[in-house]
Amino acid sequence: MERIRRGGRLRRFFRRLAPQNGLTRRWLRNAFFLIVLFLLVLQILFTVMLRFYYYQSVENALESRAQIHHRTIEMSLGVETLAYDTGSREIVAAFSDKDKIELQLVSADGQVLLSSTGFVPEVERIPDFSRAKAAADGIGSWSGHSATGESVMALTMLEKSADGAVIGALRYVVSLAAVDRQILLLSLLLLGFMLLIVFFVSLSGMYFINSIVTPVAAISATARRIAMGEYDARLEKQYNDEIGELCDTVNFMAGEIAAAEKMKNEFISSVSHELRTPLTAIKGWTETLQNETEDRELTAQGLAVIGKEAQRLTGIVEELLDFSRMESGHVSLRPERVDISAELEEAVFLFRDKAQRAGIHLELVQRRSLPPVRGDGARIKQVFVNLLDNAVKYSRAGDRVRVEAARMSGGVQVVFSDTGVGIAPEHLPLVTRKFYQAEPAAGAGIGLALAVEILRLHGGSLDIDSEPGVGTTVTVWLPTGPTI
Repeated sequence: MERIRRGGRLRRFFRRLAPQNGLTRRWLRNAFFLIVLFLLVLQILFTVMLRFYYYQSVENALESRAQIHHRTIEMSLGVETLAYDTGSREIVAAFSDKDKIELQLVSADGQVLLSSTGFVPEVERIPDFSRAKAAADGIGSWSGHSATGESVMALTMLEKSADGAVIGALRYVVSLAAVDRQILLLSLLLLGFMLLIVFFVSLSGMYFINSIVTPVAAISATARRIAMGEYDARLEKQYNDEIGELCDTVNFMAGEIAAAEKMKNEFISSVSHELRTPLTAIKGWTETLQNETEDRELTAQGLAVIGKEAQRLTGIVEELLDFSRMESGHVSLRPERVDISAELEEAVFLFRDKAQRAGIHLELVQRRSLPPVRGDGARIKQVFVNLLDNAVKYSRAGDRVRVEAARMSGGVQVVFSDTGVGIAPEHLPLVTRKFYQAEPAAGAGIGLALAVEILRLHGGSLDIDSEPGVGTTVTVWLPTGPTI
């Protein structure tokens, strides 16, 4: 039972270490196994090359010994068969390295006649003798296992008569047990070194993977909290790298979402207030007119208020619809030849009475005739109306609102300036963003955003410069060339 419990704990540990679909398991499956496979192939290649090197060295040593004996036989005894038989037997009998190498005398038909060990081995087949007969230089080698199962290497050098006939051979047999042990030892040392490499690669890889997985898991958890509505959730930046940049991005995103949520709530509250005011007036005057049907003057006054507030409601709804179209990218334009002077005069005319009642001086200045602009006249007028509405709304009695239009290089410039309350520096970069309100009761917060979008579609631009207590200047530029 204890073994089963230990096995279960081990499996749970590895599941935590490498989740089924996690980055750690993917690294183990790809990079780590590739490294192990590469090291395994390297180990095999090293072992094969090491075996080839050692075996070749043994073969070269045997061949050198055989060449010495071959020259001795040629120089001292000649190549007569009788002399060869006597001389070769003397070489075998006097062989000094018999404790390391076995020297055998082989007949012309491949039978072992004499051995330096004193015992003639029973050998049915001598592969190296056959190879020597087939070789041009009369030397053949073979490695394998002897009849006793020992790993050996044999080399045979043929001796030939003057007419080229094989008269015998000397065969050298050496044990490869020591060589194989040396190869095995070096291979095991390399294997241990490679296992050490695998261990350190695994350790460093897991450390590196965990340095990524742990922050990513924290980022994922924080992003999930933000998605569930915890907009104050933030990540602690621990690294000045891509992970740190990702933390900054998530924190920035959370701040933007929180700001957008706040603006949305303020927008809903503002729109509700904007709608409630005219609806309250309409409802109040409707009830009054229902009770007071005889007073014509009161009836006319009530109907005028109802009509005015209904028009106000229509304007709010139209602005909301325009904003919805802008958000979906379906703001429609009807390109035509637009007289900027005429559109500007109509917009100023709409606000002249309102400005006079508020004690604000509204002035329109056009220094010379303006060139026509290709665009949607209604939309351009909508921009002018929004800007004049803001200028009058944020001006006080005795202030001045000045509208000046002039021809510019490649377009028309219209400047709306007032001596009103101005915009605080912290609000100035944000006033053209959707839903943004510098003051809680500053309208729906979409007028300037809609104006910027309309001008963008016309290829124009809008710039705002303001100073609190001094006033605000809004500069509109529209190109005269065909842009839509």
